[in-house]
Amino acid sequence: MNWYGIGAIYKFEMARTWRTLMQSIVWPVLSTSLYFIVFGAAIGARMGNIEGVSYGAFIIPGLIMLALLSESISNASFGIFFPKFSGTIYEILSAPVSVFEIVAGYVGAAATKSIVLGLLILVTARFFVDYEITHPVWMVVFLVLTALTFSLFGFIIGVWADDFQKLQIIPLMVITPLTFLGGAFYSISMLPAVWQKITLFNPVVYLISGFRWAFYGVADVNIGLSVGMTLLFLILCLLAIWWIFRTGYRIKT
Repeated sequence: MNWYGIGAIYKFEMARTWRTLMQSIVWPVLSTSLYFIVFGAAIGARMGNIEGVSYGAFIIPGLIMLALLSESISNASFGIFFPKFSGTIYEILSAPVSVFEIVAGYVGAAATKSIVLGLLILVTARFFVDYEITHPVWMVVFLVLTALTFSLFGFIIGVWADDFQKLQIIPLMVITPLTFLGGAFYSISMLPAVWQKITLFNPVVYLISGFRWAFYGVADVNIGLSVGMTLLFLILCLLAIWWIFRTGYRIKT
């Protein structure tokens, strides 16, 4: 295992975060804060509790998950795509690092940035609404697993994409709608019975539900199912990356 190679890629990607601090950290935190102001402090103050939790506090896990999913995909996909776009990918391919080590470096950095962003949003939320974390260990577990899983997914998108437009298709057209419809701002128990069943086909429901359970001990689906689905997504992403390179695919411009 070439730990030096993994560390070099990881440090380079983390250094890019400081060069693009506004886009990577500041703007996502500010944009999420607007949700807290509008839905938490303004509208939430006029709404009743949901499953015994104030509305402002209830949406915190969903908002963190929204930022976590989009930023994990964005960080990982751009991280591997930009070297392809600029032509510097050949420096990485000519270095004595394996495919696994390349993936570990890029995905590890993307997941780290997403976890830091999620924690910053969690701290920021304290300025607008009161909340508690019933199961802090499980909160961290869901945070790390989700960031890692969708960073892997973002890496796959970055390898597949051959222009900047393709980098945005899945995050904007698929992930964001699924998150909004996955219970980020409401409990699916509030929906009509038929829509509750349809919503269960949305994979993001299980991520948000499990994450919310870690905060308040309430969930739309069984916590065991949420953990199982999260692990399933992680395994599927790992298998997808293994299959891409096992079948002879090469990262190229």
